[in-house]
Amino acid sequence: MKIVILNGSPHPTGNTKALVDAFTKGAKSAGHEVVECPVGTMNIKGCLACEYCHTKGEGKCVQQDDMQKVYPELATADVVVLASSVHYFAVTGQLQSAIARFYAPGKPKAQKYAMLISSASPNVYAGIEGQYKSMLGYFQAEDLGIKEVYGDANKSEATLAEIEAFGASIK
Repeated sequence: MKIVILNGSPHPTGNTKALVDAFTKGAKSAGHEVVECPVGTMNIKGCLACEYCHTKGEGKCVQQDDMQKVYPELATADVVVLASSVHYFAVTGQLQSAIARFYAPGKPKAQKYAMLISSASPNVYAGIEGQYKSMLGYFQAEDLGIKEVYGDANKSEATLAEIEAFGASIK
């Protein structure tokens, strides 16, 4: 099974990256192919709502940025994992831009999704969870789970072991 992780963090060695690495280790131990797309550090612009993709572009976005590297991965993914730190009650702007750009080719092929979220505080996840669940409802996709980590649990041995086990449990 191919798992594509969209890492929305702009911090290449931060808490979200530690979660992604632990998940990847577990998923690979279960025999899955894992591709991480570091959308948080890529040059991906938000959707322009220009409708080029659905009028003249035949599902291709008019913007030629790093999302062109992500589209082929999404097209072949069985599972998509969204990973992000919390930036003022939302996923990072970088991850949000990548998600908005799903619009061009239409619903992704993947029918299974999971989410890894890192923050400094509890009780900041409701908006993120709502958007995620609405998106999955629209995609008619299965939710494999949301893992929320905050405060001192970030990068803790116990948390990383739990996230690794989560990655290994994906079926």
